[in-house]
Amino acid sequence: MSAALDLARALIRRPSVTPDDAGCQALLGERLSALGFTLEPMRFGAVDNLWARRGVTGPLFVFAGHTDVVPVGDRAAWSCDPFAAELREGLLIGRGAADMKGALAAMVVAVERFLTASPQPAGSIGFLLTSDEEGDAVDGTVRVMQALDARGERIDWCLVGEPSSDRRLGDVLRVGRRGSLTARLRVLGVQGHVAYPEKALNPIHAFAPTLAALCAEDWGGDDAAFPPVSFQISNIHAGTGAGNVIPGELLIDCNFRFPPSPGADALRARFEAIVAAGGARCEIDWTLGAQPFLTRGGRLLQETRAALADVLGVQPLLSTGGGTSDGRFIAPSGAEVVELGLRNASIHKVDECTPAADIDQLADVYQALLHRLLGGGA
Repeated sequence: MSAALDLARALIRRPSVTPDDAGCQALLGERLSALGFTLEPMRFGAVDNLWARRGVTGPLFVFAGHTDVVPVGDRAAWSCDPFAAELREGLLIGRGAADMKGALAAMVVAVERFLTASPQPAGSIGFLLTSDEEGDAVDGTVRVMQALDARGERIDWCLVGEPSSDRRLGDVLRVGRRGSLTARLRVLGVQGHVAYPEKALNPIHAFAPTLAALCAEDWGGDDAAFPPVSFQISNIHAGTGAGNVIPGELLIDCNFRFPPSPGADALRARFEAIVAAGGARCEIDWTLGAQPFLTRGGRLLQETRAALADVLGVQPLLSTGGGTSDGRFIAPSGAEVVELGLRNASIHKVDECTPAADIDQLADVYQALLHRLLGGGA
């Protein structure tokens, strides 16, 4: 069994359901410490984070990732124990196999091999690990980045190991992500009997034309590097459960995924103008979950593409699709950020899995990238 696959299985066997790290960072830290990394655990609230660095000079290249996983759901629906890390017909099955313990194992093994070949790299290597990516993401990477910023520690290049690949390993390279803006509306009405609507105010009726207008609006998005703005209603709730009562309020959750133009402020202003024009009495609470980011060029992108071509013979599609990632907390520091990991077809699903061979190949790509960026003398 390969070193990368063996480490991936050891990580999966630690049931690190968010925000519990379940000892994963300690295991990875042991391997990194043996390579000369200085380990700095950072615990915020219930979240374990690990900042590990080898070297004091620039440039600083960082592998970033998360040790936490989503819950398994219905265990009876799995074909095996979700934390047994079973190998079957060339697949590694288990929660976190693709998202993203396989990539974490590939990172560590790639660094071990690289440092064997180049014990004096031309720069520093870091690891930024959190157990809060799949959860609230408030005490994880964002807090570590704040700590690094406070002491003037700067990341030049960062590779996030999120499962970016689609049909084959390396066919998609994420170079950015859209932002996320959420609105919760409370539409105010007057509760009453359905037989006496003149004595009540139905917030569903009052807001229905506005809801239709919001859904029909073309929200734009004029950056060719990003998909257009996406607007989606995710939750609607009203009523007491009784069929003869007009509800007193209507609750609606909706979300924008947006590129840099238009930004969050412009979308918020347009949304509020449409709501105001509708005339219904509303209260709106906004949550900005993430700002968009994009690595348009630079050496990290250039060398990552070259490593993929050399090792796998692929020219990846450069993408900004998908949800959010912790890259949103790293990119504002000025670091070049890309996301490259395993295939994402099974992530968060029952019987999450990844081809075992992909983990070894991903380690080869990561090692090739390290040689391209930091290859030093013996």
